[in-house]
Amino acid sequence: MSLGTSAYQQLRDMIVNGKLAPGTWVIEADLAARLGYSRTPIRGALQLLQQEGYVIGAPNSGSKSRMLVAPLTKEDARELYSIIGHLEGLSARLTAQLPLAKRRETIALLKTFNKGLMELAKVGHSDAQRIFELDLNFHRTVVEASAGPRLLEIHRTVQPQAERYWRLYAGAILEELDKSTAEHEEIIAAISAGDADQAELAIRRNWQNGVDRLSQLIDTLGERGSR
Repeated sequence: MSLGTSAYQQLRDMIVNGKLAPGTWVIEADLAARLGYSRTPIRGALQLLQQEGYVIGAPNSGSKSRMLVAPLTKEDARELYSIIGHLEGLSARLTAQLPLAKRRETIALLKTFNKGLMELAKVGHSDAQRIFELDLNFHRTVVEASAGPRLLEIHRTVQPQAERYWRLYAGAILEELDKSTAEHEEIIAAISAGDADQAELAIRRNWQNGVDRLSQLIDTLGERGSR
């Protein structure tokens, strides 16, 4: 792994996990010292992160080189969730068209992950990390069952940006877990029936409803990192 790739992955993980909070100033020298790199791989990593939307040019900073960790806003969430919903909608359509034997393997996995979520929702469990992993695996299973390498790469690039929202607003999102699992059941049913149209609509609806729930939380709790 090159230094640039390693720096990129570490910085992206820090942003996704909130170790670099939304709205934080991004200073090359500080990050280089913190991670033990020279400034060259840090600069390259930041350029890629800027292309992917994790960091942004600082408005009215008087310097083109100044950057901020991208804030979490309702407008950004709606755009991001719509993009992921369409990507996964295409994947769900393809998955619903798989041969029956392959669909059954996929459905078994989806049911396992969603059952885990339903059990946690039933007891009001607050293990946010476990809930996140089950939900992530559910959606990843739909995508990986049928997506080609280009769709997979686009999804892997965009999906972690949604994780930023999930992690920061997780405590409140958990209260709506039962609604999400019911939507997952609709996705499973459509794929099981081989109904490509309904599978696509069901997973897009899951993301749309998800961002509607998230937007209500943002209205209540406020956006993060906006200046």
